[in-house]
Amino acid sequence: MQRRVAAIMPDGTELGTGSSSALLTVPNIITFARLCAVPLAVWLVLQRRIEEAFYLFVAAGLSDAVDGWLARRGAASALGALLDPVADKALLVTMYVTLAAVNILPSWLAILVVFRDVLIVGGVVCLGVLGQPVRIRPLLISKLNTGLQIVLIAVTLLLVGFDLAAPVLITILVWAVAASTLASGGAYVWKAARAR
Repeated sequence: MQRRVAAIMPDGTELGTGSSSALLTVPNIITFARLCAVPLAVWLVLQRRIEEAFYLFVAAGLSDAVDGWLARRGAASALGALLDPVADKALLVTMYVTLAAVNILPSWLAILVVFRDVLIVGGVVCLGVLGQPVRIRPLLISKLNTGLQIVLIAVTLLLVGFDLAAPVLITILVWAVAASTLASGGAYVWKAARAR
């Protein structure tokens, strides 16, 4: 059973109508659990329990892979197609904001990551309100940006949580995320402007 895709999010995730209207599917339960883990992850970081936050972040990543695998094998639903990218983005954005709040990652990077998402989503909403619906196709730079964002969070939680010193690695990843975030946001703005 194939999932019917209605839209594609800026990070390359599919946002679709799904192939089923069922609410209580195994992938939906896994995705909802991942969404509910977001406040716990924030609390763990704020309490400086970084090692536990690392394990939770890894578990969330594994759960994303499992629910995606199950959805592709016939358990897809409309709710899951909507909830999955929301859970993923909620975890990533809150981790950047929270790690910046406790001075583990630079605050300017968190602002940049949040601003890019607000810019893209806000642009799509504004164009939709103006009667110009936009179908966003995932760009390679956007997929690269999402991957780098995930790697930076995982590496940072690992190194800080286990008292491993590798400031050069974190610095390189911070600048790689910043560059890819700017490039990704700029690419979507350029693409939307040229399409008008």
